[in-house]
Amino acid sequence: MSVPVVVTADLHKDYTMGDQVVHACDGVSLTLEHGEFVALMGPSGSGKSTFMHIVGLLDAPTSGRYELDGVEVGTLGKNTLAALRRTKLGFVFQSYNLLPRTSAVENVELPLLYAGVPDAERRQRATAALGVVGLSDRLVSQPNQLSGGQQQRVAIARAIVNAPSLILADEPTGALDTAASLDVMVLFRRLNVEQGITILLVTHEPDIAAHADRLISFRDGRVVRDEVTKKVVAA
Repeated sequence: MSVPVVVTADLHKDYTMGDQVVHACDGVSLTLEHGEFVALMGPSGSGKSTFMHIVGLLDAPTSGRYELDGVEVGTLGKNTLAALRRTKLGFVFQSYNLLPRTSAVENVELPLLYAGVPDAERRQRATAALGVVGLSDRLVSQPNQLSGGQQQRVAIARAIVNAPSLILADEPTGALDTAASLDVMVLFRRLNVEQGITILLVTHEPDIAAHADRLISFRDGRVVRDEVTKKVVAA
């Protein structure tokens, strides 16, 4: 039996604001299995972004336990956490976070560069990742030469180039029009089905969340809904 990719147990994250304590995560216990496609929803301030930051090793919980691919991360040092982020996680953001005046293939190479992968292998893997997202013909294009949907596909290629255990996608369609949003969600579905990549996606949009197989809703730092949804079959 495989180890879940994410396990959180009684996870808390508290912030002090003046004389008030805000419970951004208030006892969250969740398990994400390998190969799941999960949408995370909730109003602003519900705790969903805080939870994603903790899962992404960008923030630490106040208390509770978090295991990533069977590794309990609470006692790990900064260097080990950084290495886990590089090897286990891929990130996709609403604003793409691509380097300007840098080609698509060079943007995709960045995680491999940080991981110390040799030049030739780096270029080969980045080129292959861009092929997976349908951009083999735009290797040398800079971000300002690409549409918003194409830029997001470059960001997805960058997220998968290290073969991560989990992709964390934070409002990945928030800056896209309807057609480009659908293209991105079809791509996520294909990566999930064909490559078995686990995806945790934060969104405010029910039609985007409907592409996932599981919906988790947050409110006031707690999970208020966790259910299997009807799968959208990509054309």
